[in-house]
Amino acid sequence: MRVLVVNAGSSSLKLRLLDEDDLIRSADLPAGTAGIDGDALTGTLQQWGTPDAVGHRVVHGGTVYSGPVVVDAAVRVRLGELTDLAPLHQPKSLAALDAVSAVLADVTAVASFDTAFHTTIPTAAATYAIPREWRERYAIRRYGFHGLSHAYACHRAATMVGRPIGDLRIVTCHLGAGASLAAVVEGRSVDTTMGFTPLEGLVMATRSGTVDPGLVLWLEEHEHLSPHEVATALEERSGLLGLSGSADLREVEAAAARGEPDALLAIAVYVHRLVGSIGAMTASAGGLDVLVFTGGVGEHSSLVRRLSTERLGFLGVSIAATRNSSAGERGGGTDVDVDVDVSSDGASVRTLVISAREDRQIAAEVRALLRPA
Repeated sequence: MRVLVVNAGSSSLKLRLLDEDDLIRSADLPAGTAGIDGDALTGTLQQWGTPDAVGHRVVHGGTVYSGPVVVDAAVRVRLGELTDLAPLHQPKSLAALDAVSAVLADVTAVASFDTAFHTTIPTAAATYAIPREWRERYAIRRYGFHGLSHAYACHRAATMVGRPIGDLRIVTCHLGAGASLAAVVEGRSVDTTMGFTPLEGLVMATRSGTVDPGLVLWLEEHEHLSPHEVATALEERSGLLGLSGSADLREVEAAAARGEPDALLAIAVYVHRLVGSIGAMTASAGGLDVLVFTGGVGEHSSLVRRLSTERLGFLGVSIAATRNSSAGERGGGTDVDVDVDVSSDGASVRTLVISAREDRQIAAEVRALLRPA
């Protein structure tokens, strides 16, 4: 089954055509504020030929969708109704769905959700200690995100270590412009660092991660800021950018190597939050067998991997310096996977670097849903 995987970003529409084994072709098409370039989309799809199915990455499934679903008219309406839960991301996903469906009207479209993997986390981990009426009226809970990446990473990890996923306690670290961790037990998410929105949790490129809610209220009062102004600052002007002046970790690392104080502080804060959160996820999992780094930072920053794992020796984590330093150089293109074990010989916890391949996860979900039992 040839599956066209569609992933709508803030400035581009990423298309990948996969067969049973791997990537066939890929393309990034313009998708800015003016919308998706229809001519470019039509031309690309005509050149590639008609796929057997289309898989769309959709950020939010709310409490409605706990797995992939065939998109019909009723589902399309329901996805639109979930926009309020992800106002920055859901419209882009739906615009891509509509654009591709207009060109491939006779091809079955499937929506795969970034939140679905985390629908298995227990109630204690999902529930916020806020008034019941708020929770019930607005379906407020810890949703979690990056689920497609976490799902792929944990299954790939089981293959790499040669053990059944049902025997493993895994912490997956998706570290990119957005970043989150997941605690995975027997292949099921039991906790994650992102919450009701993608703003909670780790320090990210431009997002603050978790801050004291009292601080938000204090700033609104003392700076006379509107909720929108506070949200914009926390989402777009915080994180590495707010700490160092750059949202690009590569630039921050270069500045830190020159001894620039703001960059050194940014890396220290980033790693401090990461290490503490890995510890928390390990507690939720009841122990740790495999630690996974994925995403642009997780795959390519040997510094972040080194600094964080140096502080996790008490969990049995230990990595080999030479393996770690070379891991980020092993690929990075769309056709090359990084996947490598960087563990020290004899370490009780295996530490892996795995390419983020949401496209493979989506394609697998599409095939599982559409193939006859």
